[in-house]
Amino acid sequence: MNDIAFLLNGTPVTVSGESPTRTLLDWLRETRGLTGTKEGCNEGDCGACTVMVTDGDGTRALNACILFLPQLHGKAVRTVEGLAGPAGEMHPVQAAMVENHGSQCGFCTPGFVMSMATAHRNGATDHDDYLAGNLCRCTGYAPILRAAEAVAARPVPGWAVDVPPKSEGPAPFAPASSDELAAWYLAHPDATLIAGATDVGLWVTKELKDLPEVAFLHACADLQRIKAIPGGWKVGAGVTIAALRRAMAGPHPALAELLRRFASEQVRGAATIGGNIANGSPIGDAPPALIAMGAVLHLRRGDERREMPLEHFFLDYRKQDRRPGEFAEAVTIPETAPGLACYKLSKRFDQDISAVCGCFSVGLEGSKVASARIAFGGMAGIPKRASAVEAALVGHDWTLATIEAALPAFATDFTPMTDMRASASYRLETAGNMLLRYFHERSGAPVSVLEVEA
Repeated sequence: MNDIAFLLNGTPVTVSGESPTRTLLDWLRETRGLTGTKEGCNEGDCGACTVMVTDGDGTRALNACILFLPQLHGKAVRTVEGLAGPAGEMHPVQAAMVENHGSQCGFCTPGFVMSMATAHRNGATDHDDYLAGNLCRCTGYAPILRAAEAVAARPVPGWAVDVPPKSEGPAPFAPASSDELAAWYLAHPDATLIAGATDVGLWVTKELKDLPEVAFLHACADLQRIKAIPGGWKVGAGVTIAALRRAMAGPHPALAELLRRFASEQVRGAATIGGNIANGSPIGDAPPALIAMGAVLHLRRGDERREMPLEHFFLDYRKQDRRPGEFAEAVTIPETAPGLACYKLSKRFDQDISAVCGCFSVGLEGSKVASARIAFGGMAGIPKRASAVEAALVGHDWTLATIEAALPAFATDFTPMTDMRASASYRLETAGNMLLRYFHERSGAPVSVLEVEA
């Protein structure tokens, strides 16, 4: 095994002999004594463990609790202990937190500071988005947001700007290309593939699973590209949710807005589109949108490749049309998706799992419905199209009467379950309400919960 080498608070470190599923959080606290990085939820929800990671793609805030050591090879990591200057001077973010009384008990403060310092480093001012992955239970968010706003115009100190080291040798446990990955995975079909670790990380921290054979995908640069092709874009499975959101903001703003509500900044910077598809979750937010858009999934097994409409990949709960040794290589997103709109219903607006996620793409010719692709998450054991609802719309006039006549078809398409997030009847009713909302939005009525006031 090759050593893991990276910068830690500006100093080169080498890690040898550690398990590939040792988390950065545990290593920082137990091996290095850097206890400013806190363990809160240990599942990537609370942000208390946030660190700053810099590589060739820029600087990101990431959750150390679900970040495995091999993922850091050739990168630069900065924790709260390394944020102050060489003479002990406070980082502007730290000073702003003091000035604006942004801390009480202080447990969450290091994570907030690291998220804010990353935003400051990147010149980002969408503070609500950047801080949505950091939870505070005693200070209240107003003084923290005031601190973030106050520091925005202050210069980034030179000591907080990291330059990743040059990697010596290949990254450990990480194939260097999709070709290398395909050959290795064909020979080790029972291994676990780890992209962003935002899901697999919880297998280790919460389920205490032992993963005897793993391969990390972060070194496969060819899986991290978005390529324009005739009729759309071919998106590599290793493209992060954050990168996909940026790429789709212009051509598909509804998809980009849905991805804004995908977990948190820390998770979006690590999670990949391939991982969100391949884990087969019935409540993953990307698949309903991609299905409604008519996306095509590309799979690879050794040198053999095949493709299919994305909706055909999901067979049953956590069961996909994927053979041993086969992995998601890319997804093609069409250039056009008529009238695309995506609605996510969750108990919290930010950083929460969907109770229902509905995505609609309805093409009109004159006053009639010419085409309809409608897909939902949270309504079945898989992300699924609403085929009966689509059939009730196509060929009919685009009127409220047509929409209301189609609503009973939801009970034909879906038999949702009752769980802690919603009852079956609530899910059916809200799915129908989303179709009504879609009609009114296409008719020009304001429907955004961020814009409509009582």
